Amino acid sequence: MRTWEEFLKEENANGVVEVILILVVLIGAVVIFRKQLQSLVQELMNSVEKKAKAVQ
Repeated sequence: MRTWEEFLKEENANGVVEVILILVVLIGAVVIFRKQLQSLVQELMNSVEKKAKAVQ
């Protein structure tokens, strides 16, 4: 059976921890800037819609 020290020295899980931290930061940014992101997406969709109508 592995000891606690061997478990802590093992580096296989470091990648998983890094990915989880990156996801937490991204989710936090989305929550903080939610209103700005919504308005940006809305403006982009309006622009696409106008250009699509112009093509018809």
